[in-house]
Amino acid sequence: MSAPTRTDPARTDGTRLPERPAAPAGRAGIARWAADLVMGARFAVTGGREGWTRTVLTAVGVGLGVALLLGASAVPDLLPARQARGDARTSDNFGDELKPGPDTLLTAQGNTTYHGDDIAGTLVQPDGPKAPVPPGVSELPGPGEMVVSPALAKLLDSPDGKLLADRLDDRVVGTIADQGLLGPDELIYYAGSDSLDTTDRSVRIDHWGSTSEPEKLDPVLMLLVSIGCVVLLMPVAIFIATAVRFGGERRDRRLAALRLVGADSHMTRRIAAGEALLGSLLGLVTGLGLFLLLRQFIGSITLWDISVFPSDVQPSPALAALIALAVPASAVVVTLLALRGIAIEPLGVVRNATLRRRRLWWRLLMPAAGLALLLPMTGALVAPGTWGPYRVATGAALLLLGVTTVLPWLVEAVVNRFGAGPVAWQLATRRLQLSSGAAARAVSGITVAVAGAIAIQMLFTGVQGDFTKSTGQDTDRAQLQTSVEVRNGEEARSVLEKFRSAKGVSGMVGLTEASVARTTGGKNPDEAPIDTLTIGDCATLRELAVIRGCKDGSVFLVPDPYADGHSPTARPGSKVDLHLDEEGMPTDKPRLWTVPASARKVAPKSDATGMQRSGILATPSTVDVSQLESARAVSMLRLDPAEPEAAELVRNTAADIDPTVDVMALENTSESRKFASIRRGLFIGATGTLLLIGASMVVSTLEQLRERKRLLSVLIAFGTRRSTLSWSVLWQTAVPVALGLGLAVVGGLGLGAALQNMVDRPVAADWTNLMTMTGIGAGVILLVTALSMPPLWRMMRPDGLRTE
Repeated sequence: MSAPTRTDPARTDGTRLPERPAAPAGRAGIARWAADLVMGARFAVTGGREGWTRTVLTAVGVGLGVALLLGASAVPDLLPARQARGDARTSDNFGDELKPGPDTLLTAQGNTTYHGDDIAGTLVQPDGPKAPVPPGVSELPGPGEMVVSPALAKLLDSPDGKLLADRLDDRVVGTIADQGLLGPDELIYYAGSDSLDTTDRSVRIDHWGSTSEPEKLDPVLMLLVSIGCVVLLMPVAIFIATAVRFGGERRDRRLAALRLVGADSHMTRRIAAGEALLGSLLGLVTGLGLFLLLRQFIGSITLWDISVFPSDVQPSPALAALIALAVPASAVVVTLLALRGIAIEPLGVVRNATLRRRRLWWRLLMPAAGLALLLPMTGALVAPGTWGPYRVATGAALLLLGVTTVLPWLVEAVVNRFGAGPVAWQLATRRLQLSSGAAARAVSGITVAVAGAIAIQMLFTGVQGDFTKSTGQDTDRAQLQTSVEVRNGEEARSVLEKFRSAKGVSGMVGLTEASVARTTGGKNPDEAPIDTLTIGDCATLRELAVIRGCKDGSVFLVPDPYADGHSPTARPGSKVDLHLDEEGMPTDKPRLWTVPASARKVAPKSDATGMQRSGILATPSTVDVSQLESARAVSMLRLDPAEPEAAELVRNTAADIDPTVDVMALENTSESRKFASIRRGLFIGATGTLLLIGASMVVSTLEQLRERKRLLSVLIAFGTRRSTLSWSVLWQTAVPVALGLGLAVVGGLGLGAALQNMVDRPVAADWTNLMTMTGIGAGVILLVTALSMPPLWRMMRPDGLRTE
């Protein structure tokens, strides 16, 4: 090992001075610690322009991290607050048979969709003057009136909402207050009605509010939540630890002056910790201010159909207290650890001429410990209420932390092998060789973020098959489906004709369905087998079964594909009752129809919705539809691709028929709502983390340029071209970034493989998504580098050598 070199602030010739013996290290009491910390804090605010600049940079850097931590601490209380408001506007007596009274209310769902946005609607019809009023509504709307959310009122008044205004043509008489909304951008309305009855479409209630217990998360979803929290918060913690070390080189030279006036090495370290402590305390205040400021604008932001009220974003008191204690404590600890390898002497700061080579073995202990926690959990899901989530979180945190500990060794090992090249390359590589640790710290946050994102993406890829199912629907045959409850067959025929002639419809499969009962030959009619009678033309019936030789007057019998033996539910010559009550049971006034002897048995076929119908298929001339009771008019619609608003025009037609008609959009796949919500939440958090990393790296880059201002001025004074210095800065950023992203890919693949192993899935990576996440990380770095160019050009002036 080479001899140590003392760098004197007043000397630049690198003269080697004799090593000064360290002062005896006595253990300071609490009072001594407090006094030195206070002195360091005073130096931070009274140390002139440089001291204030370093303190402000530290406060801004820490403040960015604190703001995101406070936002994360509000999530545990934010979701229950939204759920509580959602529960308050539902009723838990659905299905109970209530008698009409002065305090009861008939309700029916009038949900719809407009340009891809779901609109929650409820039709209300009071039975008396004391009917319950939903939360956020001062008075129930009357027939032809409605109260709407502020966001829906804005949409209805805008040019984009013209078709929706035609659909919801009731007069707006009020708006729903915040306590009745999930978020400020939610689209919801309550409309008055006078045509509701106690059918399957409406329910009578006597109060609003649900007391149902929230569903527990699936163990796989709990695993996603646990890993997501670690991945999102690890980069924040790393950046806060980096921010408290801003301006380290200038601080060390100032501390040398304290040694000159009698302070020992322990005292100087405590004073340095006091400076960092003040910066972190100011960072707490800055972070709180940023959090409160950004919270005021959060109501105007909607990400993945989720919006929240500013009042919902309330940090948990316990977590906020933990942040307030952990951030200053980490600032002190990080500063003391950073000064262990530096000897601050009265005449300068003693550093080694050749830095001691970093050791790799201990840096591998943390990722090894993380894998040791995760790998034994092969096939073991994370159950709520157990230690599993904490074990997974700890293992993932150790593995990602291992990425940050290996990165400085990797950067040093690579840059020390760099040799000759252009001037810009030599300036960059020499700077990296002298301060590879600072370069590694600058990109450690983005490295952890990319590694975590890759692992999360691999876990999502492994489990998405469990939460994303094929619906069996064929969107090439139809794009929308409607089902309208009608009073009789004639009304069903009218409804189908309205859909067939609706603007934007290019084709339709329309059928009338009704339940019929086979006669029992004098036995108890309540035990009569129930069949489904489906009436449609030959083209329609061919969509439902494998039929050849169909003509008007034909009847077909389709066996139940799920029944034993696949026997038909009715036989040629069977008599069926067309007159059933609202509950689908035979009445004392039967209307009998005989299945023709020519009826043929045919095989079922999936329709456009993926459903296989069974029972009796009949063409229109064989059954008098006017004899049917409680029929359903079902239509499967093909939309005209030349009409961009075809789907909305169909929904308008459905609303004209009945506001409670549900128009279902057919999809090839369906996804679990909870899975989709967790994925959206993680993407929202990842967006915030990347924004923080970008902002923090801008601050970090400005701090490094400020440290090198005098050096840049010297180079410019000696004739170095500005382009050369600009390229050197770019290379100084690009090399650590390339190494960091490469390490992130390796670490992310390792963590992702362990997680896939945990959910018992084969190890596989989506290389397209992997390259996308890596590209996003590189893009953030390039953006930060571009933003640092203007300050760099301002600093490249010879007058930077002026000293007062």
